[in-house]
Amino acid sequence: MTTLAEVDALVARAHADQVDLIGVPYVEHVRAVAAGLEPFGEELVMAGLLHDVIEDTAWTAERLRAAGVPDRVVAVVEAVTNRPGLSYEAKLHLIAQDPDATLVKIADNAHNSRQDRAAELPPARRERLAAKYRGARDILWAGVDAERVATVLTIVNPALLTELRARTTGRM
Repeated sequence: MTTLAEVDALVARAHADQVDLIGVPYVEHVRAVAAGLEPFGEELVMAGLLHDVIEDTAWTAERLRAAGVPDRVVAVVEAVTNRPGLSYEAKLHLIAQDPDATLVKIADNAHNSRQDRAAELPPARRERLAAKYRGARDILWAGVDAERVATVLTIVNPALLTELRARTTGRM
């Protein structure tokens, strides 16, 4: 079985030459997502680290399994990976059927929604992405217990806790 340290090294190599939308090394994003999943165990942390590796690198699910990544981790990564011909909303509904995949996607959404990151984007793109991520939260947050969502948000993006509280008290 692959260790957490080995998975971290794998993603560091896989995303080595990539940067995110604001020019930050991409590995920082996957590590932030993984950090939000630490309270839920090592396999979810691994899934958080690997959540974009199939989509954005030459790694495949089969290659991950051959490298010793646990089947459940690979299944979660596959669940959050974009698929040709599947709309973003349809993808979110599929993800929401798996509580572990939902938590990974919630952590991803929370990190992508951070105001400090969004502030670096051009205004039109920032607004478009904010609307996209807000809509995704409608689907994702309904897929798991609010306490688990709050656990992720507290670590990854505490600013979203106000939105979560408003949603869970019916004020939105």
